[in-house]
Amino acid sequence: MSADRALLDEALERGEEEGGNVEFKERLTRAVHLSDGRMESLAAQLRHRVLSGDGVATYVVGVTDDGGIAGIPPDDFSETMDVLSLLAEEAGAHIEDVETWGVGDSVERGLVGVATIREGAMLDVDDDHIVVGTAGHVDHGKSTLVGSLVTGQADNGNGSTRSFLDVQPHEVERGLSADLSYAVYGFSDDGPVHMRNPHRKSDRAQIVQEADRLVSFVDTVGHEPWLRTTIRGLVGQRLDYGLLVVAADDGPTRTTREHLGILLAMELPTVVAITKVDAVSEERAAEVEREVERLLRDVGRTPLSVERHGVEAAVEEISESVVPLFPTSAVTMDGLDDLDQLFESLPKRSAAEGDFKMYIDRTYSVTGVGAVASGTVNSGAVEAGDELLLGPMSDGEFREVEVRSIEMHYHRVDRANAGRIVGIALKGVRESEIERGMVLLPADAEPTSVREFEADVIVLNHPTRIQEGYEPVVHLETISEAAVFHPDGGRLLPGDTGTTRVEFKFRSYFVEEGQRFVFREGRSKGVGTVTKVD
Repeated sequence: MSADRALLDEALERGEEEGGNVEFKERLTRAVHLSDGRMESLAAQLRHRVLSGDGVATYVVGVTDDGGIAGIPPDDFSETMDVLSLLAEEAGAHIEDVETWGVGDSVERGLVGVATIREGAMLDVDDDHIVVGTAGHVDHGKSTLVGSLVTGQADNGNGSTRSFLDVQPHEVERGLSADLSYAVYGFSDDGPVHMRNPHRKSDRAQIVQEADRLVSFVDTVGHEPWLRTTIRGLVGQRLDYGLLVVAADDGPTRTTREHLGILLAMELPTVVAITKVDAVSEERAAEVEREVERLLRDVGRTPLSVERHGVEAAVEEISESVVPLFPTSAVTMDGLDDLDQLFESLPKRSAAEGDFKMYIDRTYSVTGVGAVASGTVNSGAVEAGDELLLGPMSDGEFREVEVRSIEMHYHRVDRANAGRIVGIALKGVRESEIERGMVLLPADAEPTSVREFEADVIVLNHPTRIQEGYEPVVHLETISEAAVFHPDGGRLLPGDTGTTRVEFKFRSYFVEEGQRFVFREGRSKGVGTVTKVD
């Protein structure tokens, strides 16, 4: 719910006027307001309000015809928004934003809301769009670099631009990210399209609306205790590229090596940004670059210095085996123009073929809207109004749900294709019933919940050997679940490649052959590919 009632108070004060753009509605229902004749009349009324407001209308819901606060139950408010969305579509417009308030600041007494309706069809985001996942040691400047990229603002040397990505109070206080953060900027014919303040929803939405190409960042966590969250960001999102940061005043660390290993294990083309070059001498910056080059060669990768070969060479050569290196400073903005040029030019990688599929990473309950599931669309496309399957639920079954609406970086869109990071409002399920690791699929799919599967695995690191009953955490898409390994032959040694049966300990998930995963237990880790689903 919104805290500031200024928008509501302003709309009520303006009131309904002949020739005005404000309309009061207590509630709308499918049975009554979408019936023959009534829908056309209401759509014409909405069109009139939009034209009267030079392309923008304000609908106040949950009030009487004279502007008295009535309030309606949350379910009725959701139905009203569904009907209003259909009326807007009929009138050649779309709902741009909805804000809600409880009557007397209490949801139990009902909701009142303001819907902003704008002329034109809802944006169909079909632009070129890449998704980049960051990685690197704590305090090496991941979030600061991303903050400067998306805002075009220089950092003050104390992480001022990093604050744009920290959302929890303890993150801001400690200066350490504790969960995945998301940021976006874009490019048009005139160059980069930046946000003045990423904390404002309207700024993010404006990027989606104005840019011809979008670059979304999944900013992970560098602090070692949150490695599980980092793996979730790098494995569970449909990433196109990795961005590994190494601070010039520190150099590669054990965490750097671990994060690089995850990026390479997921076969993700990766860029290395050497940050904080303003804080060290040219000699030290060059020394760190050589250390990074040695690290890359040690794992069979070819480093490509952008200072020596240029950005165009980086765009042409970047691959699973060639890793471009960019010296950067968020304080002086050195190197950020080069990164802009790179991200503007890199091709989209993740495939869009196949039926719609999205693994759920986060869930929300939005007042007046209901349950919202967010994640990255793995394949296919989804549209508002689509009927989907959600699951597996706790009983292993899949639930029929309907897409109420879709948002991408706080901008409502009519359709989302593969690779988009979106929030999908769902009808037919409570937020408390949705869990990370569940999947959304087309209604005509015939999915099977999986408790066990066979996999080919590579043991990257283990102090002794993996034996029957080994229990790591398996990270597959957005699934992070304890599992039991039953290796063929009874054991696997460090460096071994072998086959094992993997059994989830606590519940079933949707798993498909060919999916890659990471498994980890303490300092032991490895990667695998699903080969057979039971």
